[in-house]
Amino acid sequence: MTTYSLYEAKARFSEVIRLVRQGRTVTVTYRGEPVARIRPVKDGSSELEERLQRFEDAGVLHSPDEPAAPLERVARRPGALDRFLAEREE
Repeated sequence: MTTYSLYEAKARFSEVIRLVRQGRTVTVTYRGEPVARIRPVKDGSSELEERLQRFEDAGVLHSPDEPAAPLERVARRPGALDRFLAEREE
């Protein structure tokens, strides 16, 4: 892992981004204390699945036993949103 002070990271931002594009993680420090990590972006879907799996493994999140029921319509009459917005403008 590469480390830059905040001043260096600002001065060498292009270099920092080049390192991240190569797959490396860069730590930014402020007065010697780490304050940020810049890392490559993974494919969003696989990263989300990995995070959800970690939450399940930790017991924080549980998968539903059965799929969710379809959502039911709340508005009884069509055009409820238009009426609501018209009332707001008055």
